[in-house]
Amino acid sequence: MQQASAIRFQRTGGPEVLSLEQVVVGSPQAGHVLIRHTAIGLNYIDTYHRTGLYPVQSLPSGIGMEAAGVVERVGDGVTEFQQGDRVAYATGPIGAYSQLRIMPADKLVKLPDGIEDKTAAAMMLKGLTAQYLLRRTYKVQPGDNVLIHAASGGVGMILCQWAKHLGANVIGTVGSPQKATVAREHGCDHTILYRIENFAARVKDFTGGKGATVVYDGVGKDTFMGSLDSLARLGMMVSYGSASGAVPPFDISLLNQKGSLFLTRPSLMGYAATRQELVAMAEELFDVVKSGAVKIEINQTYKLRDAVQAHRDLESRKTTGCTVILP
Repeated sequence: MQQASAIRFQRTGGPEVLSLEQVVVGSPQAGHVLIRHTAIGLNYIDTYHRTGLYPVQSLPSGIGMEAAGVVERVGDGVTEFQQGDRVAYATGPIGAYSQLRIMPADKLVKLPDGIEDKTAAAMMLKGLTAQYLLRRTYKVQPGDNVLIHAASGGVGMILCQWAKHLGANVIGTVGSPQKATVAREHGCDHTILYRIENFAARVKDFTGGKGATVVYDGVGKDTFMGSLDSLARLGMMVSYGSASGAVPPFDISLLNQKGSLFLTRPSLMGYAATRQELVAMAEELFDVVKSGAVKIEINQTYKLRDAVQAHRDLESRKTTGCTVILP
């Protein structure tokens, strides 16, 4: 038995419910591996688990979906990994904010040369999210008008770069002129200051009155109706997050009234449900990052003991790009 530091929470609530504790980590059972983390990803979904928006299985609970590290031991029946392999994961189970943990082997992917551990921890959940959004939920084509909310955020910056690489006309919403500069440096053709501009009207301006082919909306309640108004006829509304709160119930006839629109609420876990899907998605992500078409920029780094401050900064929109926690 080994002891390790981990962030856990006894009850749901604000960042203050997170605490650093010592946990006992046993040996990996069949089909599992023991990993020593080298870097951990910070993601908005972590705040959903902490607040109870996305309920965890039981309390007290660990937190965190994404990390990179080195395999220390493998359980019986594990043949794809061995001691010393560099690996990463992003689809849970939750508990990544820790020095050591045991993970199901089928949730891991090997890290190729050219992808550093910190880069992997910063990009796995966000990058796999971008992969399924751009390549499967709606397969972006050259010339598509794409609206991306929170364009200077972790997922947003990857989406903007990748969409531009695919030949799209990329429009991004941001909260400040400084974030607009960041978004333009990472693939945005046009930026909209959503706090002072009507973003739906500006999208029409940037598309010659047509509207967006697809909207990628991780904000939720505050932007949902405006996102529908931003779409072209037969456009696709992709609501993949709820940073401002859950979208309230609405009359689906609105989709008809606003142009026979399509609406989906996908999740990474739904798209990466099988081993084959997960590996294929990760390989495409690694390839586009290694090619230089998508750059992963780590703009904030925190120690594990500073997870409370990391959550505060994330929720107050003080962060840009990707953030990692070092164990």
